[in-house]
Amino acid sequence: MYEKYVKRVFDIVICLIGLPIFVVLYIIFGLLIKLEDSGPIFYKADRIGKESKLFKMYKFRSMKVNSPNLLNADGSTYNSEDDPRVTKIGKFIRTASIDETPQIINVIKGEMSIIGPRASLAGALGTYLDDETDKMNVKPGITGYTQAYYRNGLSNREKRIKDAWYAKNVRFWLDVKIFFKTIITVFKREGLYTVDSKEEGKKLKDSKGLKV
Repeated sequence: MYEKYVKRVFDIVICLIGLPIFVVLYIIFGLLIKLEDSGPIFYKADRIGKESKLFKMYKFRSMKVNSPNLLNADGSTYNSEDDPRVTKIGKFIRTASIDETPQIINVIKGEMSIIGPRASLAGALGTYLDDETDKMNVKPGITGYTQAYYRNGLSNREKRIKDAWYAKNVRFWLDVKIFFKTIITVFKREGLYTVDSKEEGKKLKDSKGLKV
């Protein structure tokens, strides 16, 4: 009942409340993104949604135009504190999780929910194990269980297992807890990077021939 009907109502209500804030953020950070390197304001990429259907997920662009896509050994997206692909304004909006706010558009379109598993890269679908696929039984979220409680502090495998658990245990009070935990996590700046060591980040950059 909650996951099928009530959750969607809450999504729409929260999006309508948050829409004016998003418009202000779009004006401010859209201008700053344009001023820094004249590229597009939004980053759009294929992601895996409910029932494994692909959709275009929106984010404020935080990287330089035509930056290479780097992945960690476990297939998770590479990011570190000194990632040379990230613009100056991009580093700020990532730290504050402002880059995720355009996903309000995806929620309004019905492709995402406010709370749900993190949407995986389109190319990752064939890598899912049987005990991970339940993750795709619900809509992905702007934030979710793993983002709120662990952010980038887990391996890809651990994230998928916990997302699958969430998908099988969607409850109103669980979503409430995740919502408020997300706020705390963002303010504490916990688990920001998949590569926390600058030395490890430098090694990966050197191996890819990236310029600092």
